[in-house]
Amino acid sequence: MLAPNHAGGSTDSKLLRQEAGQWLKQLRESRKLTQRELAERVNINYYTFISQIEAGKGRVPPESYQLWADALGVDRVEFVKCLLGYYDPYTYRALFGDLSAAEGDIVPTGDSDTAADAAREA
Repeated sequence: MLAPNHAGGSTDSKLLRQEAGQWLKQLRESRKLTQRELAERVNINYYTFISQIEAGKGRVPPESYQLWADALGVDRVEFVKCLLGYYDPYTYRALFGDLSAAEGDIVPTGDSDTAADAAREA
């Protein structure tokens, strides 16, 4: 999965939320998780909230970033860094420089069954 690359792109928050949603959906699908399964793993009562986030109508709550990274079997720091590039590109630039530096693959951490499954399939 590619991390956000917004260098020279629009900073429109709605568009960035939609891009973040697509990125999250790709992560979820690559781990072969349904929206319902992801919702259970991140302690959300309604899987439709996952759908809203993936459609760009909502954001991953900051207090659950670690849960999401673990549920998706990805490195926590890289996950949060990528989300920051989508949700707050100005802060991302202040901390890390150009957003194009965020390009790269999110690799499974091996902390979950889905990460192990993804590694076996590769």
